[in-house]
Amino acid sequence: MPATHSKLLRRGIAALAALPLLTLAACGYGSDSKNDDTTKVAAGAKKVDGLDSVKIGYFGNLTHGTALVGFQKGFFQKELGATVAKPAIFNAGPSEIEALNSGSIDIGWIGPSPAINGYTKSDGKNLKIIGGSASGGVKLVVNPKKVKSLKDVKGKKIATPQLGNTQDVAFLNWAADQGWKVDAQSGKGDVTVVRTDNKITPDAYASGSVDGAWVPEPTASKLVAKGAKVLLDESTLWPDKKFVITNIVVRQDFLKKNPKAVEAVLKASVEANKWIHANPDQAKAAANKQLEADSGKALPANVLDPAWKSIQFTDDPLAATLGTEAQHAVKAGLLDKPNLKGIYDLTVLNKVLKASGENTVSDAGLGTS
Repeated sequence: MPATHSKLLRRGIAALAALPLLTLAACGYGSDSKNDDTTKVAAGAKKVDGLDSVKIGYFGNLTHGTALVGFQKGFFQKELGATVAKPAIFNAGPSEIEALNSGSIDIGWIGPSPAINGYTKSDGKNLKIIGGSASGGVKLVVNPKKVKSLKDVKGKKIATPQLGNTQDVAFLNWAADQGWKVDAQSGKGDVTVVRTDNKITPDAYASGSVDGAWVPEPTASKLVAKGAKVLLDESTLWPDKKFVITNIVVRQDFLKKNPKAVEAVLKASVEANKWIHANPDQAKAAANKQLEADSGKALPANVLDPAWKSIQFTDDPLAATLGTEAQHAVKAGLLDKPNLKGIYDLTVLNKVLKASGENTVSDAGLGTS
């Protein structure tokens, strides 16, 4: 291996952080939503914890559907009262972690690998995972003319979103399980890993620059709309077909100083997920409407429908699978063996779930002692 695990991790984080955001806001982190309806404050409402606002980050992905629906249907604003719920949209996990650490956002929806990296890089001092949001929604899609079976992936060029991101780690781990050797840093080996931004991947596929991709929704369904075929749904590789794809994280100092605000956001998240399950078609439309407000473009039905169907929205952070994903990153050479003890603080979430008559969730032994 050309570098130590620590050097690989630092390079991976640096490469990820260099990726552009959808639109840079004045503060330099994330872009603001263009949907003015998301911040309507009810008459007579009171501020929570005396805060003027709570800044909430998320990605313009359907795997962040809880946040999309939460803003579009006003769940966050309802629970925060006169404290304004301010959205900030990202497309790179390390940039969101940087924003969280700097105080540019307070709470964020984010994938497991950036959360693990953010926690370990700060020696467990900067963030906590306080809830779950989604499982699934990740697929290996390929050019059916070039790849007809899983063994045909060998020798091909497969895109992942970013070096060291959740899907990159998952693909490297799967390739290793096939007995194939790939240098994690360069992406070269028995299969070539091409790190490509999700916005660019569909065009890269159409041009023949890549033969397939291991990507989250809606990118996977965008490729299928261009003629690709789903070769593998990552959920089939996990027990009960469940694995964490999106978590909720918070700055530790914000959690300590503003517990009522954190509780309000988590209550809104639980209510949003409950509404999603009860109104699947309306929820799908609401998420798409928020995507349009954030990016200026809604998803067509042939992309939206299959993408939404493959995602499970859940309050459970599926903590046991986070530990497994960390092991995969270590195995790939992208992470030193991490100490994840204390990465979770599910106290507030379980309080909200219990009050809602829902089952509490486990931190799999990785919680705050």
